[in-house]
Amino acid sequence: MEFGVGSILEGKVTGITKFGAFVSLPENKSGLVHISEIAYSYVNDVKDHLKEGQEVKVKVIGIDENGRINLSIKKAMDPPPRPAGRPMGGQRQGGGRGGMGARRQSPPEPATFEDRLKQFMQASDSKLSELRYAEKRSGSRRGGRK
Repeated sequence: MEFGVGSILEGKVTGITKFGAFVSLPENKSGLVHISEIAYSYVNDVKDHLKEGQEVKVKVIGIDENGRINLSIKKAMDPPPRPAGRPMGGQRQGGGRGGMGARRQSPPEPATFEDRLKQFMQASDSKLSELRYAEKRSGSRRGGRK
């Protein structure tokens, strides 16, 4: 059974290091799953996610000129669903004084990168305008007193 980049295989964890885990593969081969390729969440310690002897499904993501095989556990599974209803950047919707922060219902997520970039730039320009307006108002009050 010959395998290459993109192949999904079953393997067994044979060793754990602080930077990843070694996995034995079919045909007496082995590969490395880097710590960044273990899970979709942040991995501080490999031992929190994997144990020696554990059977894992891996995807071959690279084979270098020396024949070393780079593997990924997270790319061999479906990504977790994104939380719904949370605006990008962790910003709250609405709020503010006197309704200045009130916003309309956001339109559906744009499909292309260009559309997303355009939407981001428009939102950014709008926020900058609000900040400049607020800065002008508070600056004129401070400047009047001496």
